[in-house]
Amino acid sequence: MNSVRSYSMNVRAARAEQTRRRIVAATIELALSRPLAACTLPAIAERAETSVQTILRSFGSRDALFAAAVEAAEGEVVAERTVDPADVAGSLAALVDHYERVGDGMLLLGGQETSEPLASRITAEGKAVHRAWVERLFAPTLASVPGPRRAEAVDLLVAATDLSAWKLWRRDAGRSRAETLARFTALVSAVVARLEAGV
Repeated sequence: MNSVRSYSMNVRAARAEQTRRRIVAATIELALSRPLAACTLPAIAERAETSVQTILRSFGSRDALFAAAVEAAEGEVVAERTVDPADVAGSLAALVDHYERVGDGMLLLGGQETSEPLASRITAEGKAVHRAWVERLFAPTLASVPGPRRAEAVDLLVAATDLSAWKLWRRDAGRSRAETLARFTALVSAVVARLEAGV
């Protein structure tokens, strides 16, 4: 009897976890496709094919749900963005793939920074994640940069791989993914060459 009860509890726990993940995924999808003010609990419940009551039972509040969604989204970003100092080209390709998947949604969030505190927090954390990615990917180059100039070096590499550059080439100028990647590669190469030359 105990084994039956234990099995039943495990099944319920697994279903509850699946529901939580579905709700978090729905929250992320909505946040990348509409203003955060429109990401209401009813809208999220509809996307996740569940109820508002289930969301509140699982997370307690909208704020707690969004905190979980931000954490999950950051995990996805880290997983998608290859960091291999021995393969900068591959890492840049992974970055462009990431921008292709969520770039427009990230731009949407960025446009709400001044009016939506949650958007401001999300984009601030995203910028920190991007800077950390740059510091890890270009660690060999940065190791040769004198301490006082290191922050400037990181700034240059952050700018050379920033979402705004993807928008400029991909959306504003209508370049292809391949052309966009080539431009990222050229810009990064120029910055790295400058840093390695000590200029």
